Amino acid sequence: MSMRIGYGFDSHAFKTGVPLIIGGLPIEHPEGLAGHSDGDVLLHAITDALLGAVSAGDIGTFFPPSDPRWKGAASSVFLQTALEEVATAGYKIVNIDTVLVMAKPKIVPIANELRESVSRLLGVKPGEVGIKAKTPEGLNQDHVAVAHATVLLESLEVPEPVSLRTLEAEADEDRDIEMNVVVRGLVGDSRDVSALGRKIPAFDTDDLT
Repeated sequence: MSMRIGYGFDSHAFKTGVPLIIGGLPIEHPEGLAGHSDGDVLLHAITDALLGAVSAGDIGTFFPPSDPRWKGAASSVFLQTALEEVATAGYKIVNIDTVLVMAKPKIVPIANELRESVSRLLGVKPGEVGIKAKTPEGLNQDHVAVAHATVLLESLEVPEPVSLRTLEAEADEDRDIEMNVVVRGLVGDSRDVSALGRKIPAFDTDDLT
């Protein structure tokens, strides 16, 4: 079994007139996040972490902002592509940890909802997703949302081909048969002990008085 670690980062400025979506979850807020797609900063960071873990490039490799097809697209589409790349590489998610850095809205009150939304999109348990929040104190980023994501992957167990398992089972069965023959030859009622270096008595001991 092999392990892979991936790290992702993304940032978006707040913008009026667009909905705020984080982790695939619509959030009530006067401003949303500017971006070519829906601006979901958290899913973008997770997508990059997944792609990076399997050396598949980054989100811009698959969905360049210059492509009009992705204008306003849901970031869950990007995430699904990253999950496919992970599966193709022969890995699965062990757990994922994230940090959101923003002044508003407050993330702590909705952290559980975010965790459930992200875990559902990833196809993992909520307990395998970490959602943390920090304020950008001293960073002069009060009007920006930043996301960091780290993911741990492990290789999938590939089942042995049926034909190989069958051959091994047959070989084991043959060995068992051979062993039974040897055992019967050693402990059977009519064994020849001369080959073992033992001497057979020349007379019947029952005749001794």
